[in-house]
Amino acid sequence: MLANTEPTQDYSILDQQFKMLVTGLLDVVNIPPIPMEVAVTRDGNFRGFDGGKFYLVKTGSLSVRYHGKVVYVMHPGDMLLPDITGTADADVAVFYGSDTGATLESYSALEFMGRVFSEPSAIKIWTRLLITYAGLMLRITASLSQEDSQATPGFEEYEPGELIIKQGERADYVFNLSLGVAEVLVDDITVGRVGEGEIFGAMAALTHADRSATVRAKTHCSVVKVPKEQFTELIKSNPATIHSLLIDMANSIVNLNAQLVGLRGNST
Repeated sequence: MLANTEPTQDYSILDQQFKMLVTGLLDVVNIPPIPMEVAVTRDGNFRGFDGGKFYLVKTGSLSVRYHGKVVYVMHPGDMLLPDITGTADADVAVFYGSDTGATLESYSALEFMGRVFSEPSAIKIWTRLLITYAGLMLRITASLSQEDSQATPGFEEYEPGELIIKQGERADYVFNLSLGVAEVLVDDITVGRVGEGEIFGAMAALTHADRSATVRAKTHCSVVKVPKEQFTELIKSNPATIHSLLIDMANSIVNLNAQLVGLRGNST
C-alpha cells in the first residue's frame, strides 16, 4: 500500500511485512484464485467488485477512496479486505477503482476464512496480518491529518509558591498567564514579576536554550501552556503575537533593570 503522503520508515517496514504475511497466508490456505481484469475505473467500484470476496493485486494498482478522496493506493502483493460497512450507503462506503487498470485474483471470503480457521498456522498468520493492517491504517490516518491544525493548548492551575518554570530545565512550552501574578527569580533572587495576560518563557523556547530563570506563582495562577513548535507557527501566521511578545519582553527588561538598581542601592 502506498499512502497518499510521504511514507515514513516505520510505515514502509509494516508495508513489506504485510505483503509477506499475505503471501504466507495464501500459501497455507491454498485456494485456487479466480483471475479478473479491472478496467480504468475512477469513480465507484470496479466492474465485478464483490464485497464478499478478498482480492489480491497482481499487476497494476487499485485506488482506495473515501468521500471522493484517494486515501491510499494498493500495489502488487496487497490484499483488499472487505469493508465491513459494505456499499449500501455511499456516504460511509469505501470505494475501489483503478486509474491505470489492474489484474486481480479473487477469493471467496467465506471459503477463505473457513480454511483459515481450520488451520492453526493460518490463524497465527491471519492474526499477525490484521495487527499489521491496523498499524498501517493508523499511520495513514495520522499522515492525512491536517498538519496545520492547532493542537489544544494545555491549561494548568498553580497555587502560591508553586513553580511554573524552573531555572535550568528544558524549554518545551511557552506560557501565557491568564489569571494571577507570578514572580521571576534568578538563582533564588527575585528579579521581576509576570502579570495577567503576559507571555513568558518564549526566549528560551525560541532560542532552544534551557530556562534562564524560575517563575513561581505569587497568587493563584491560571496558565495556558503552548508547545514551542505550535508557538513558532503562531508567530509566523499571526504578527500580532510578535507585537505582544515584544511588549512583554520589554516590560521584563524594565522590571529587571529596576530590580538591579534596587539591589545596587541596598549594597551601598
